[in-house]
Amino acid sequence: MNKFGVLMVCVVMVSLLGASIGQAQDQDRPPNVVLILADDMGVFDLGCYSRTDHRTPNLDRLASQGIRHTSAYCGLPICSASRASLLTSKYPARLHLTTYLPGRADAASQRLLQPEIEPALVPSAETLAEALKRAGYSTGVFGKWHLGGGNSSALKQGFDVSFEPSGNGDPQTAGGKNENLIAQKAIEFIKSQGDKPYFCYVPHHSPHIMLTEQQSKIDRNSKAWNPLYAAVIESLDESIGSLLSAIEESGQAANTIVIFSSDNGGLHVPEGHATPATYNGPFRAGKGYLYEGGLRVPLIVRWPSKIAEGRTIDAPVSLMDIMPTILEAARVEVGRSVGPVDGLSQFGVWTQGKDPSEDRGFYWHLPHYTNQGSKPSGAVRKGNWKWVEDYEMQVGELFDLSKDVSERNNIAKANPQIASQMHQLLVGWKSSIAAQECTSNPKINPELHADIYIEQNASLIDGQTQTAQQIADNWAAWRSSMNRAIEKSQPKLKNLSSGITLLASDAKPHGKRIRYEPETFKNVVGYWTEQDDWVEWPITIPKAGSYRVEFHCGCGAGNGGSLVEVQIEPLSAESLEWKVRETGHFQNIVIESLGVVKLQAGSGFLKVRPKTKAAAAIADIRQIQLIPIEP
Repeated sequence: MNKFGVLMVCVVMVSLLGASIGQAQDQDRPPNVVLILADDMGVFDLGCYSRTDHRTPNLDRLASQGIRHTSAYCGLPICSASRASLLTSKYPARLHLTTYLPGRADAASQRLLQPEIEPALVPSAETLAEALKRAGYSTGVFGKWHLGGGNSSALKQGFDVSFEPSGNGDPQTAGGKNENLIAQKAIEFIKSQGDKPYFCYVPHHSPHIMLTEQQSKIDRNSKAWNPLYAAVIESLDESIGSLLSAIEESGQAANTIVIFSSDNGGLHVPEGHATPATYNGPFRAGKGYLYEGGLRVPLIVRWPSKIAEGRTIDAPVSLMDIMPTILEAARVEVGRSVGPVDGLSQFGVWTQGKDPSEDRGFYWHLPHYTNQGSKPSGAVRKGNWKWVEDYEMQVGELFDLSKDVSERNNIAKANPQIASQMHQLLVGWKSSIAAQECTSNPKINPELHADIYIEQNASLIDGQTQTAQQIADNWAAWRSSMNRAIEKSQPKLKNLSSGITLLASDAKPHGKRIRYEPETFKNVVGYWTEQDDWVEWPITIPKAGSYRVEFHCGCGAGNGGSLVEVQIEPLSAESLEWKVRETGHFQNIVIESLGVVKLQAGSGFLKVRPKTKAAAAIADIRQIQLIPIEP
């Protein structure tokens, strides 16, 4: 071989070696993650989910390039609750964040009073962004946060960059819901990352009301069920298309996980506009309801290097599954990073073609009245059985989703044993997570209640058989009654701003083993295995009055039942007794309300002492809150 031939062989070998090294580096590098979330988009709003009057070519193409889930469920069918659940993999009921922020006020039209929710995402709740940031990711959020400010803000919850524009923009430039501006900022973030893995969270305002769009797009969608809504959907799809193009142009598309979903089902009742925004195909009801139209959301996943194209998965999954799945993909051990979660990793389902569990239980607790006309309710899905329980009337509906996906045929009376089992599943689950419950409303106006909730049932509005205008005409009076019910009322939130928070890290343990455990996934007073061990916090009460005492705590399987006394000395002659609730894991934290005490102003100590020890250990405590009760 001459010198030229030898040189060419060397060049080829070096080139192949470089390519091999590059491929190995790509395989070793954690994947980028782009999580796109629509606001109030129903499972029937996209062409790839059988909608024929909406233009969604970019999302349809995304679905063809990966996985399309047909039975994906949100944590609750309402904004803030669903978003908190998505980012923490925790049930909203566990977080005491079970509706949108700040929530709907109580009214005389209600049989029940709603519980006071947390005013924001609990700061100690570990988010997907926090876990990925600790693993070396750059993190950015672009769009609608809606989980509170201060220590609950995006920048305090794991995001390096936060861009949160309003939901109203110029349709000609930024987009009617600022969808183009949001996509632009997300693209800038992606382009700035170089070789560092990133998590880009893109929670859009679209297609949440109020809606506005270019007239030309509205005209182009004139034959749609709701032309304005269809135009907004088209604009959102276009903005997502630009984001997907930027990912392709980055050269990292193969190792970028792109996920698209929505926080809850589509808005099927008139609200804000005279006509309803959309309808949810064969599924009953929509946003705010625990029927399938409110809970089922689109879920599309693409990861070219790991996920086969064109797959459809019909088995049910939850948006709570996204966090543990992404962490497994990023090679982050969930238990050592964020502790126990309520979701299940779908990594094997996505990358190895495994089947999701068919017998898994799915649970929802919505102890609120919503702007869409739903009442406090709970629901369970197990296999093909679905149970929806009305907390007002204390009755339930049973459906077989394999035969009745529209949930029109209540078969509870024909299947009393199954109905009872499903009810007990709901009761047991609520108890295990210390779910808040409603109380009776002594000031109910029965006529107002009947006008809104009895004489018309908004869950039965059917866009398949009626036009948007027909629904607008038939439900205009109902909409006016709904709006008037709370027009002069304010929602109830836990008054944490003037309350007192005691952190585990500030505790003073007394005894042989009890101590503060600082690990990220713990952050608790733990090792509480001796009955004589106890713990105290210094405390200053600025104003005398009544305070509700809440513990953020957990207790491992088989360890519940210990009796613990809580005293605040010398500021109160009263004490509280806490019977420890089993939560399944010591870091499976719930928010436990122990009761109300009257306190004097001044300084003292809050002391927590066991009276009995039921098993190997007593409990873990992450924090304690004293919340003033307004007279």
